[in-house]
Amino acid sequence: MSPAPTGSAPTDQAPGRNSGGTTTLVVHVENKAGVLARVAGLFARRGFNIESLAVAPTASGRFSRLTIVVGVDAAPMEQVVKQLDKLVNVVDIQELNPSASVERELMMVTLRADPSVRGQILDLVRVFQATVLNVGYEEIMVSLTGSPSRVDDFEALLRPYGIVDVQRTGKVALAKLVKTAPESLAP
Repeated sequence: MSPAPTGSAPTDQAPGRNSGGTTTLVVHVENKAGVLARVAGLFARRGFNIESLAVAPTASGRFSRLTIVVGVDAAPMEQVVKQLDKLVNVVDIQELNPSASVERELMMVTLRADPSVRGQILDLVRVFQATVLNVGYEEIMVSLTGSPSRVDDFEALLRPYGIVDVQRTGKVALAKLVKTAPESLAP
């Protein structure tokens, strides 16, 4: 299986690279024990830090979809993709172009929220269309799903209130859908 870049790349970037120096790979693998360890080990052996990793079975259950965000230069990434492709359980590899994909991340955060500032926090929750998950006497737990930059902005605005605990899923992404009708449907 050779990598299949998705969407057109900006002229100054390789297909799956974004301006932050990261690459988003989507790797379909057989849903078997040990496959994730082999994939992660390949990145570790080359000294690449996986910044984000999301794994879930596909609709069929026979395969899993790994969304891997890694910070690397173009040349070493090409080598990693070739090595990934050699792993027996790897079925398909795509480098997602940030401008041709939809990216989302989930963040859950617990904040200090005594009654004197709780209203300000709830205002931010409303502005960002976040969700209140749990309320305690001095703390509040909220969640937000959105683009990674939107989640970053929300976290930055919450930080002055006192983050007690935060968990972010990391990026998940899918290629954008085709917006034009196939020729067979054109008038």
